[in-house]
Formats: sequence, structure tokens, C-alpha cells
Amino acid sequence: MCQNERVKDADKCIHCHVCQENCSFLKKYGLDIGDTEKLNKLAYHCFLCGKCSEVCPVGIDGQGIIMDMRRASVASDEGARVNKEYKRTISEKKEYSYRNYRHVTEKSVLFPGCNFPSVYPKTTKVLVELFEKEAGIGVVYDCCGKPIADIGMEDEEERIMQGIQKRMDDAGVTEVITMCPNCYAFLKPRLTIRVVNIYQKLKELHLGEKCLPGGTMFRPCPDREKGEWLTDIEAFSDAEFQTLEDIQCCGLGGQGCAKEPEIAKSFAETVKKYPQTIYTYCGSCAGNLTRNGCKQVRHVLPEILGTKEKPDTIKSLINRMRTKYL
Repeated sequence: MCQNERVKDADKCIHCHVCQENCSFLKKYGLDIGDTEKLNKLAYHCFLCGKCSEVCPVGIDGQGIIMDMRRASVASDEGARVNKEYKRTISEKKEYSYRNYRHVTEKSVLFPGCNFPSVYPKTTKVLVELFEKEAGIGVVYDCCGKPIADIGMEDEEERIMQGIQKRMDDAGVTEVITMCPNCYAFLKPRLTIRVVNIYQKLKELHLGEKCLPGGTMFRPCPDREKGEWLTDIEAFSDAEFQTLEDIQCCGLGGQGCAKEPEIAKSFAETVKKYPQTIYTYCGSCAGNLTRNGCKQVRHVLPEILGTKEKPDTIKSLINRMRTKYL
């Protein structure tokens, strides 16, 4: 759907307030997704979690509308302000500072993304060595481009994607194995090569332990609609997972935490109320929730690979920097 169509789509809003009731950001400002004039001024306060799109009874793509607003801001006189406010993210991600293609291989390649190697360096190392030994699969360290896309830098998003595609094509890569649900959701519709998730590939290669006890699962935003990753993860458990439905986001989504730190913190506060172990399958979610005091959060991949690693929230930046030299 093009931008003009999405703007018209917002006119279908019946102001039933369902989106407002399910989104802490919209609730704070007393807005519905159809209040586009007021939302335009608050576009960077949104967490881009897609909850409004998920619950809208008339099918409005609220997440898409917010993204269109951000892209319009970047393309307008507001572009300089946006560049200044997100300078740190842009400086690292626009031309990813820690890119490393030295271990790329033909056919299949592991794509850990930015955040998983930052908070789970030991598990990343174990997986890289396992894939190389058992299947001759290499690894590339790169950013998928989503952080830049979330800011609204559409031209840069396209340039980044073309660069990834070319580097993969030049190396003869025909399959990218993602470890991050955000990377998967972002790359799959944009690359011309096969994109799979890590749990699907572990099943194909008969690797990993069937050791998960089931329990409570915090689903990352990009997998909430289809549940593809969760379905593949269930192959590593003899019991079912019950998913948390009352928590909107981990707090990192869509750069929203920069504008709404209290809302972001409230998500973690809700998770803290659960006494049991909370599993997730997103490095960003696990790292951010742990950083905000949710000590019971566990990522499923270290369990499946037997490292039992907890997220390193202290040296995450250093860990990410090291991937450039691995």
C-alpha cells in the first residue's frame, strides 16, 4: 500500500478507541490512529510495535501510517532535526561500523545481526563454530538496516539493502540464516535470496537439544502476527508455551524509548510482576528487559545450544565492536 493510500486508510477510523486501549503511547495522549494531524507531531514517540494494526477492527495499518509520517519528516525541512536527534544511531548503522564479511561462504550464511552478538557473545561463538564444523556454513556480521528504516530514512534504507544484496550475490550466497526476528521480518521481503530463521535451520541440520521445558513466552513484535519463529522453537520442547499477551513491547521498538522512556520502562515493570522464568527469542528483548531489572528473562537459543548464557548488558557495545575483528 502506498503512502497516499495509507493516509486515506486513516480516514476509515471509527474512533472506537480499541487501539488507544491497547497502546500505552496512544493512551498517554488520548489519541486514536485516525487522529493523524496530532499524531504527525508525535510520530517519533511511537514504538512501531504494530499493536494498533493488530487490534484495529477496520483494518487500518497504524504502523504504516506512522512510518509514512517519519519518512515525510526526513524528506521535509524537519530532516536536519531528525538527523541531529538520531545522530548516534545514524553514525553507527548508516554504514554499519562493525561490518565483517571475511567469513562469508557460498550458499548458506549465518546473519547474527547487531544485537544478539552484543548481548550473547559466547552463544554466538558456539553457534558460528557449530555451523562451520557441521555444515560448512560461514557468518557475516552486518546490520539489516531496520534501525535506519525506523528513523524514516527511506533512501538510505534502499541503499543499505542494495549493498547487502550485492555482497551476498558476489559471494554466491543463496540462503541467509537470521538469528533476530527483526532481521528476518525486514530482510525476507527485500532480498531475492532465501531467508530463514535460526530454529528452522537447526531443525533442518538436526542440531540443538530438545531441552526447553515450555512455560511462559514473551513474543517479539515482528513475530506476533504469524508466530513462525515460535512454531519452529516448539520443536525443541516437549511442552507448550503460554504467551504473554498483556505486554505491548520490550521498550526498544521503533526508537520510541528515546521520546517515551517512562512508557518503555513500564513494559519491563509489567514483566517483573511475573515470578516464573520468561523465555523470549529476541536478543534485543532479552537484553533490554534484563537491563531494566527483569532477571527472570531467558533467551531460548542459549538453552538449546547448552551455553546457558545470560545477556551481557554491561559490555554490549564492546561485544558488538569485537565482531568487526572476528
